[in-house]
Amino acid sequence: MSHIYTLHYAPDNASLIIRIALEYIGAPYTAVLVDRSLEAQSSAEYRTINPLGMIPALETEEGAIFETGAILLWLADRHGALFPKLHDPARGHALKWMFFISNSLHAGLRQMFYPEKFIDAEYMDNLRDGLAQRICADFAQLDQVISDPDMHWLGGADLSLLDIYVCACLRWAQLYPKTYAKGWAQIHTYPNLLALAARVDKHPAIIKVQAAEGLGPTPFSAPIHPNPPEGSAT
Repeated sequence: MSHIYTLHYAPDNASLIIRIALEYIGAPYTAVLVDRSLEAQSSAEYRTINPLGMIPALETEEGAIFETGAILLWLADRHGALFPKLHDPARGHALKWMFFISNSLHAGLRQMFYPEKFIDAEYMDNLRDGLAQRICADFAQLDQVISDPDMHWLGGADLSLLDIYVCACLRWAQLYPKTYAKGWAQIHTYPNLLALAARVDKHPAIIKVQAAEGLGPTPFSAPIHPNPPEGSAT
């Protein structure tokens, strides 16, 4: 079967979330490395695919899509998997948490990891201190959501977009940034999230991606820095 998607990725970047979704869905795709060590994401060639110069981008028969949340929802709707369908009463409930993860948690982590893109160097430590508090509050909120009996799309019996997205964010908070206080996220205080991460670690789709990106055997519950067969995470 021909590859119907092309995923432009870098190891342990936001493309990780898309790659897991593609593996779960079983959609044929080709993974094309965007070599961050060469700043390939900023090249003129890559910007024809994603003008923002950010990773990931997904090329489809309908054109290129970028922004992690947009790609995830497009894939879920196209393949009828990992998220409530259009007329499912649970869709609105899942959507609000999807956008919370994308717009608050993921966006906050990006600022935490790349403060130089948002503020002058003399204020970066203060920015990170404030972001650390907000990100931890976001994790605490999501830890509570898992215990909501009406919420089946985060921490439920079947893998979902919310599970994948949250677990990736949990991974990154335990590993990065290397230049900030170790253990800043206090992940052990979120038992529901850690239990979810331990379950997701064992999913066949995650096991495939572990090998492809060198993530180690417990990429979400007890992550280690990646050792990818190609490319660089930073």
